[in-house]
Formats: sequence, structure tokens, C-alpha cells
Amino acid sequence: MAPRALWKGQLRLSLVSIPVEIFSATKSGARVSFRQIHKPSGKRIRYEKSVPGIGPVKTEDIVKGYEVDDDEYILLDPDEIDAIKLETKKTFELVQFVDACEISPLYFDKPYYITASDDLAQDAYRVVRDALRAAGKVGLGQVTMRGKEYLAAVKPCGDGLLMETLHYEDELREADQIFTDIEDEKVDKELLEVATSLIDRKSAPFDASAYHDKYAEAMQDLLDAKMRNKKTPRVRTDDDSGGGDNVVDLMSALKQSLKDADGKKKKKPAKKAS
Repeated sequence: MAPRALWKGQLRLSLVSIPVEIFSATKSGARVSFRQIHKPSGKRIRYEKSVPGIGPVKTEDIVKGYEVDDDEYILLDPDEIDAIKLETKKTFELVQFVDACEISPLYFDKPYYITASDDLAQDAYRVVRDALRAAGKVGLGQVTMRGKEYLAAVKPCGDGLLMETLHYEDELREADQIFTDIEDEKVDKELLEVATSLIDRKSAPFDASAYHDKYAEAMQDLLDAKMRNKKTPRVRTDDDSGGGDNVVDLMSALKQSLKDADGKKKKKPAKKAS
């Protein structure tokens, strides 16, 4: 299945605007994932949004609350949040260019691919890519995705452009607070030479394919072995738990929605005969 764009808009460089799409450069589908099962009953554990003394609540009745004091919140409706106007929701402008080595690795968060939205945009897209490569620079700007405005860096990546979101300065902890117990003393010269020689001996070009998630592979081997073993405990999670207080069944919710809609229609007054 083709990946879905996380953001669509304009990549702007001064007066040049290029229609682009942004895609996640990472995937998690290859990892082993689990469901939580209630062992005594063999049924899936579900989570619901509920209020003490009221029970399950409807999604449309949920608003965001910002705590201003103990148990005191300012309430915000989704429409109020959506009404915040930010140019970076639709425009990603490169406002500064720096050498890649100027940005500490601490700031880098997550990689994304930027592609041209259509064939007409490819010429300008290639110009920006090649100009960044020739200058040896990284472009900086801000872009709003999924309800958050990110600081991001853009650089050439093969035939395209790679965007990496960056942490803001106030999101990072001061290293001095962590390393405060490390004494500032000179290391043994002979030990340093041995360690340096070992590093030189093991130095080689980076090859990502040489590394694998051994834990995930071992977990998959365990699951394969248990699937082949007929004695492995198994359960079927057919949800026949009608009326469970802490279970929200999707089909029941949909049927109830249909009943509510039908009830509203029946309550409408009949038209008077002319």
C-alpha cells in the first residue's frame, strides 16, 4: 500500500513556492506487536474514555483542558484550537541556511521525505536540491504537522530532499546536570593509546544493513515456534461480552447511533395537509 502524505503545502525559498508533500521516512510495521488479553476469560482488554460516576462518554463531548491550578482547568473547544492561524500549516519556508555540522546531533528528532507534488513542480524542486548540495548547506524553517509547529532542517538525500524535525532549545536538558559527577582529570596516556588503536582497528564505512534488531528477531523465532507447537495455549477473542460495564463494542455503538438518528426523525412533526 502506498504511503500517505502527512503534510501537503508549499516549500518556499524567497519568492519561489514549490508544491510538495511530506512522508514519514520510518516505518514500524516490521516490529512484533502484541494485544493485551485477560488470561482467565481469554478476551481482549479494551480501553475506553469514561468519567467517574458517569461512565463512558461520547467523543464529541470531550474538550481539551489546560490546568491553571489544582483541579482547575481552562476549557478549549476543538474549533478554538483549529482557528489558530499559522502560515506554517500550509507553507514551509526556508528562512536560514547553515552548515550541517553546526547543528548538534542532540537536536535531531525524526526524518521525513519531501517530494514534489506534481511534474510541473519538479524543475524547481531539483533546483533547490542541487543548490543545497552545491552550497553544502542545510535549510532551516518551521512547519506545522499534527497540531504542532516543528523546527525542521532540509538537505539533499539521493534524488530528493530529506527533512528532519529538530527539538527546540527548551526541550533539551542541560548536559552539565547529568555529567556533574564526572571528575575532570587527565586519563592515563598508555590506556588512551590502546583505546585509540582499538578504535582505528575497528573503523570502517557505515553500513546500516550490517545491524539488525536481534531482540525482535528472537521474539519472532519464539512466536514461530509457539505457533508450530500444538500444545501452545490459545484463545479466541470472539466478543460476545454483551453488556460488559467496561467494554465499548464498536458495532453496538454504531447500532445505537442508527437508533438515535431514527428516533430524531420520528420526533419531527408531520407536515400539515394543505
